[in-house]
This record gives sequence, C-alpha cells and structure tokens, in this order.
Amino acid sequence: MLDAIRWDTDLIRRYDLAGPRYTSYPTAVQFDSQVGTFDLFHALRDSRKALRPLSLYVHVPFCANICYYCACNKVITKDRGRALSYLQRLEQEIQLIACHLDPSQKVEQLHFGGGTPTFLSHDELRQLMAQLRKHFNLLDDDSGDYGIEIDPREADWSTMGLLRELGFNRVSIGVQDLDPAVQRAVNRLQSLEETRAVIDAARTLQFRSINIDLIYGLPKQTPENFARTVDEVMSLQPDRLSVFNYAHLPERFMPQRRINSDELPTPAQKLEMLQGTIEQLTKAGYRYIGMDHFALPDDELAIAQEESTLQRNFQGYTTHGHCDLIGLGVSAISQIGDLYCQNSSDLNQYQNTLASAQLATSRGLLCNADDRLRRAVIQQLICTFGLEFAQIEQAFNIDFQGYFGELWPQLQGMADDGLIELDNERITVLPAGRLLVRSVCMVFDAYLEQQNRQRFSRVI
Repeated sequence: MLDAIRWDTDLIRRYDLAGPRYTSYPTAVQFDSQVGTFDLFHALRDSRKALRPLSLYVHVPFCANICYYCACNKVITKDRGRALSYLQRLEQEIQLIACHLDPSQKVEQLHFGGGTPTFLSHDELRQLMAQLRKHFNLLDDDSGDYGIEIDPREADWSTMGLLRELGFNRVSIGVQDLDPAVQRAVNRLQSLEETRAVIDAARTLQFRSINIDLIYGLPKQTPENFARTVDEVMSLQPDRLSVFNYAHLPERFMPQRRINSDELPTPAQKLEMLQGTIEQLTKAGYRYIGMDHFALPDDELAIAQEESTLQRNFQGYTTHGHCDLIGLGVSAISQIGDLYCQNSSDLNQYQNTLASAQLATSRGLLCNADDRLRRAVIQQLICTFGLEFAQIEQAFNIDFQGYFGELWPQLQGMADDGLIELDNERITVLPAGRLLVRSVCMVFDAYLEQQNRQRFSRVI
C-alpha cells in the first residue's frame, strides 16, 4: 500500500538534511531578474494558443495580528481600509493578465491564500470574485476546486455562507496547535470552539473538502501536548491534514525573533512528535500522501496517488498540475508552461508598478531541457514514491542510466541503506524512505551544490 511508512530513526538521523520542498523545480531560489513582463506575455500567448486550463492563485497579504512563527509574505495591520488600494491594483492585474488569455480557458482550480483572505470585508470579497468571474472563465457548476485559507478568528457562519455563495467549495483552516501555552508563545490564541464552529459551518454548507494545518516544533510543545492537539483535531474529522515542521530561521523572518529559542523542543522531541502523529493519523485511517500531507482514503489526493496522477506545484500536492498556474497579487508565483515568474514581494512596489499600468513581474526562470527532465524525475518521485526509467527515456529521448551515471553511486548508497530499491528499470522509495523522499529528490537537483542550504528547512 502506498500509505505504508516504516519509522527508522537511524535512517532519519542520517538523511534529515536541509533542502527544498520541491513545489517547483528549479526552485524559486534560482529565479532572477532577467525574466520579466515580456516573457510572461509570451508564455500567456502560448497558453492561449494551446487553450490550456487554468489554476488561479490570489494572494491577500493582510493579517490583523502577527503569528510569530509565520514565514509568509504578509502585512500586519488593524486598518481594514488598507485593503482598498490593494484591491484596486489587484483588479488592474486581473484585467492586464486576462486580456492575453482566451475566454474559453476554464479555471479548474482557484485558491485564495495569504495573509488572511477573510481580512477583506464581505463587499470586498464579492467585488473581487465578480472581477475574477468577469475576466476569467470560472466554472459555475461547483465542479472546480475553489479553495480559500481560513483563520477561524476571522470567520463566522455568515462569512462561510458568503464564501459558499461565491463558489468556494474547499477550505484550509489554520490551527497550528490547540495548547494555550503554545498559542501564547506564538501569539495565536484560538480556541477549539472557534475552530469547530467554522468546520460545522463548512459541513452544513456542503463544502467539499476541509483541510487543517498543524505545526510541530513550536515553543513549549512537547510530544504529550502535541498528541492531545492531534487527537482533538482528529475528532473534527478533516478530509486532509497538513503537519508542518517549524523551521526556526529568525535571521530570515523577523517575527520569529520574538520566539524564545530556549523554549523550542529538542530535535529528539520533534522526531517523537512526528512519529507519534504518524501513528495517530495512520491508526485513524489517514494515508500519508507525502511531504507533511495526510488524507482520508476517499480524498482526491489519495485516489490520484493510487492512480499515479498526483502532481505538485506552488500550491502543494494537486490534481491540477496540468493547468497553467496564474499567480495574482503581491509575491504571487505563476507557472505557465516552462516559465516561472514571480510578482514583486514588496507591497508598495507591487502597487506602484500596477498604478503605471504595468505588470509587477520582478523575477523568474525559463526552464531549459535539463530542467524539464529533472523536474519530471523529481515530480514522479515526490508524488508516487517511484520512477520508471522507460517513461522518462521515452518522454525525453535519453538513456536514463547514461544521463544520470554520475549519480549512481549516491543512489546505490541509498539503496544499500534501505531508503530506496534500485535496479536497471526503476527506483522505488521504500516505506522507510518515504518520510525522506526530499533527500532522494535532492540527488537529482543540479543546482543544490551552488545553494546555501540554510535557506531551506530540514526534511524532518
């Protein structure tokens, strides 16, 4: 079974390295300013000619309160009026992008992230969705995957009703931890009752899928109190769970400087938390999809993994990797064919550029033939825990062992350690290696040796 995991502490300690999460290959670290608006227009034209379906990501950066662990691009403000000028520029961007696409290109997937998307008022959410529907071919039969990230402190029954009315059918709910001492240490006070109310509303309103986010490794967490959080969250019966490893990088993310590093759990405690969580979720019937993600067996991600159609992009695991991803808003990333491009991460620069009727593309990358090949290899490994050499050879007209000959000693070493099974036809990531699949992918990353590993979180 694909969801089988075998916990091997020695293997984990040996291969728990810092490295990319591979929401793309090449990763965003490789983006540079040589890619700009002209490249984006060219990619949009190709998308229009091919009539490829679309996935839209909309970034709403505002939060009323700061969570100390957060590494997202956000703006902390109590002033709800700050959203007005941002939305004006966002609507300009929507218009500028949409005019380069064909009206018949269906938006199969839509996701609002942040920040806190429900920072926006009901009227602002209505207006934004009206603009998206006006300029893009959004589905109106509830068949699309239209999701939004929810902070239960910023949503109630009326908010959930509005979101359902606007066409959203999936919600991702930030919880992180339910222990009051942990919540105080990261400045996120959120009761179980608040979370349950939002989930009850989502179920009553027939949202199709509910995801809950948790983080292990936060200050004041212990294996015992985190296990209680997991138990309480499982009682809410989410369809999916994301259990992230907290990466403490205060030199890169200023809010994390408010965390007392002396209160962080030890690496051994973090391993114990992860092991316990896996045991709890597996016992409750959840399947390990990979890379911190768990889902019930009848969830679309679990089914896609069984059928080897699961893919991965900047939104994580997805069943819509065949779509061109259009990122809208400050810091948003697009993936259109072989082009990756990212908007400016500075709010003022983003707004000022659009105020002059220009797109805010600031950096990106155009994949070459080697990038495309390695991207396919990494995608297969991280989504299906296996790789058939013949498929890659046929798709890219190469001899796999010849092309990657210099990597063979590393792969053989992983096979000797019991991480993978390796023969002349395939690589199979074994149950003991599935938690460490990022380490297997890193073997195929041509850029990794040039990069500062401190930019990345550890595998576990």
